[in-house]
Amino acid sequence: MPIELPARRPSEPPPVRRPLQSLALLGVSALLGIVLLAVFIGRREGVGLTELPSARPVASLGFRAEDRPDGAVELVGAQDNRLVARIAPGEGGFVRGTLRGLAQARQREGLGPEQPFTLTRFDNGTLALEDAATGRHVALEAFGATNAAAFARLLPGNEVQEGRGRP
Repeated sequence: MPIELPARRPSEPPPVRRPLQSLALLGVSALLGIVLLAVFIGRREGVGLTELPSARPVASLGFRAEDRPDGAVELVGAQDNRLVARIAPGEGGFVRGTLRGLAQARQREGLGPEQPFTLTRFDNGTLALEDAATGRHVALEAFGATNAAAFARLLPGNEVQEGRGRP
């Protein structure tokens, strides 16, 4: 007959304390709290934001862009249907590309060419091209002075540009 010894339950080891992990978790939590507080205060107070002074429009032109069978693009005044500019094939790359991008955005949204684009010069010298149909706004000075000047020539006070002129 076998002899049974009383079974001893091994005692459970005491829980391991990890002071470094607790301290690291506390540090990360504190850092996250400080960052969130800084972002909240910064947004509320406008810290680090650059704001341009408000500008007033001094010249404006509403126009529609019409593709022609020969590859030209004619810009026609929205109010009087007068020819504002004719961009010959291979000419006016920036104007043509910008208008094409806006027209494609209209097509994606199922909109037609009926509503005109609006080109505006402001008293601080900046130019903006807006498409009220899609809500898009292009700050033209962001593309450099030469490209902005291509649109500036379209504003009132300039003669109709035909043929090889580069609007």
